[in-house]
Amino acid sequence: MDLSVVLGFVVAVFLVSVVPGPDMLFIVANAAVGGRRAGVVAAAGMSTGLAVHSVAVAVGLGALIQAAPQVLNGVRVAGAAFLLYLAYLTWRASRQEVGEPDETLELPKRTLRRTYLMATLTNLANPKVILFYLAFVPQFVTTGAGSWPATTQFLVLGGIFIAVGFPVDATVALVAGGLTERFFRAGSSVRRRLERVTAGIFAALAARLATDIH
Repeated sequence: MDLSVVLGFVVAVFLVSVVPGPDMLFIVANAAVGGRRAGVVAAAGMSTGLAVHSVAVAVGLGALIQAAPQVLNGVRVAGAAFLLYLAYLTWRASRQEVGEPDETLELPKRTLRRTYLMATLTNLANPKVILFYLAFVPQFVTTGAGSWPATTQFLVLGGIFIAVGFPVDATVALVAGGLTERFFRAGSSVRRRLERVTAGIFAALAARLATDIH
């Protein structure tokens, strides 16, 4: 692969990563509920989704999705349902008075695995990411004498995407989580408002996924 092509791809991926979108919004929402750790876990889930996209495109699964959109619709339905569930739990947590223990509402401690899985699912169901891989990444694949196999190039470009995108997402998670922890220390009323806003974000993301179902 030509170095200039790789550098161009790095710049393009960085610009894509820093532009706010559903993935970044999901990371911020989880950092708001569970703090820095939950936000970073969500970022890791997004990177896992990118890894799956990379492998899928490399082996030709992108063509299958185009030919059978119902496969993607199934992912979107599951994602929308779980986001609504998170919105419900977060809203209930916002109504809990301080000093009233309720293990079912301890989202940060008990849902890191769910956060990771949901972040992965959200990324996999994001139409923009799919279009990016199917339409944009192939432009950086070279052909001709001396070129690497296309499958190898797709995997390398996918690895670069993750290497650039994860630090950006993790930084956003750390900043959002740090700010949230300060807000929480400011008082229970601030925490309740923030949790309700977060519930609204989860619900909005669920609605976004639902509108993409055909």
